[in-house]
Amino acid sequence: MDRNLIPILGDELYAALRARRTLAPLTARHPDIGINDAYHVSLHLLERRQADGERLVGKKIGVTSKVVQEMLNVHQPDFGFLTDAMHYADGSTIDIAAAGLIQPRAEGEIAFMLKHDLKGPGITRKDVLAATAWVAPCFEIVDSRIRDWQIRIQDTVADNASCGVFVIGERHTDPAGIDLAAVRMRLFRNGEPAGEGLGAAVQGHPAEAVAWLANTLGAFGIPFLAGEIILSGSLAPLVTAHAGDRFTMEIDELGGCSVAFA
Repeated sequence: MDRNLIPILGDELYAALRARRTLAPLTARHPDIGINDAYHVSLHLLERRQADGERLVGKKIGVTSKVVQEMLNVHQPDFGFLTDAMHYADGSTIDIAAAGLIQPRAEGEIAFMLKHDLKGPGITRKDVLAATAWVAPCFEIVDSRIRDWQIRIQDTVADNASCGVFVIGERHTDPAGIDLAAVRMRLFRNGEPAGEGLGAAVQGHPAEAVAWLANTLGAFGIPFLAGEIILSGSLAPLVTAHAGDRFTMEIDELGGCSVAFA
């Protein structure tokens, strides 16, 4: 793809984010866009947000579980960036319009808070766990600036891995001695079961997904930094969120998290 298109597409996505509107898929308009091109578009989008005063606080991994890959017809993981403006407290009621959300869906996952820096290549699951201060239940509210979620991997990568906002549970747990692959999440919408899954749904173990991202970002010269939050990926299929919905979840040994929408 013509490299001159990278800032143009990044600016398009930024404008769509701020105006709460969707775009035709990038891959439909630029069939030659590669995944590396898409990551550079995403970095340009991040630069625009940082110029507005948003502060980078972490990273997210997307499309890590088979059920989500099949749901979105995207068959490899991707990553995006988290800013302070995207973070909401546990139990928040999020105004969909005020938060800039367009077509939100809720994911239940496990968040990692780092106490040490990590930089790939060569990062392992063991390295991730040793560098983790705590883990917690988390809702990531994914969203897409691509019309009707008609995404291919390049579309979601360019669009900050379809990230919207996120909510982290108040209970923080040292992962030492916990088999995160074996914990089960139960997700509820308006009190009714809306999905469940094991930690193993995320590349066999959530820390494996975090290690994958550390190594992938290492190729771009981007480290994980102490104090950053890393979202490891959904444990169950995504659930569409509407105004008036309230979501809760419980994860074995880690506690719960909740979020509502208006």
